[in-house]
Amino acid sequence: MSLFSAVPENVIWALAAVFAVLTGASAIVFVLVRAKPDKDYRELVLRMRSWWVMITIFAVAIALSRTTSLVFFGLVSFLALKEFLSMVPTRRADRRVLLWVYLAIVVQYIWVGQEWYGMFIIFVPVFMFLLLPALMVIHGETTGFLKAAGTLHWGLMTCVFAISHAAYLLVLHGDMPAGGAGLLLFLIFLTQGNDVAQYVWGRLFGRRKVAPSVSPNKTVAGYLGGLLTTGALAVAVAPYLTPMDWMHALVAGLIIGFAGFMGDVTISAIKRDIGVKDTGSLLPGHGGILDRIDSLTFTAPLFFHYVYYFYF
Repeated sequence: MSLFSAVPENVIWALAAVFAVLTGASAIVFVLVRAKPDKDYRELVLRMRSWWVMITIFAVAIALSRTTSLVFFGLVSFLALKEFLSMVPTRRADRRVLLWVYLAIVVQYIWVGQEWYGMFIIFVPVFMFLLLPALMVIHGETTGFLKAAGTLHWGLMTCVFAISHAAYLLVLHGDMPAGGAGLLLFLIFLTQGNDVAQYVWGRLFGRRKVAPSVSPNKTVAGYLGGLLTTGALAVAVAPYLTPMDWMHALVAGLIIGFAGFMGDVTISAIKRDIGVKDTGSLLPGHGGILDRIDSLTFTAPLFFHYVYYFYF
């Protein structure tokens, strides 16, 4: 049996298009390095290498099986949460509570795999929200209690609950040209495309800053250019990967464009508050896992509930 035999044909073509774009971008980087050897392109080269690794792993995870895909997203949530809790240290008294925090990742993705929407949607924001402070109180340490509880809750909501919405797209059933994998690829493609479009428009036409104290490189031109580009891409891609008509696709693209920007600057605000440049160093040229999925922490839940409301 072929590796991609169980993958919808439209998803295979979409992945092929992504690899084609990546190949073209790599060729451009190669030409730049050869044409201007005096300039330092090391970070750009590292970024391209990391993109090849990330996209290849993602494509293989999607191709193997639904279970493999869910394990992949569970691992992403684990690594992101680990980075977050390393970046925002918890109290010594809360170390025993951390076991329950990491166990929540397994349980959350079990609900996804079981397609149990009711537990999926309330487990972290309700049960874990109540369980963690109860366990912390039992241990009896009150100094720094509010900050510690907020840190654990924020980490779970951002790295686990939000990201698990992307995974849940895979288990949705309905009349779709590319199945749940198509919805997931649509979300990932537009989220990452929005980041790139904002960067390009900002470099070309950016003057006025959007939030200079949070992210000095973000400009109004970059934000608006990314928003419009993502909306246009959504309309173009939606017929092949989603059940959405052009109007719903346009709104979805605008939601992803806006949410992606907000996710990016929100994680930037956390890093500035703590005084770090990156959340980690796992992805050369990018930083950490959380640096790469910061936009997805906002786009995944908003896109999921938008699609779920209108089509499921």
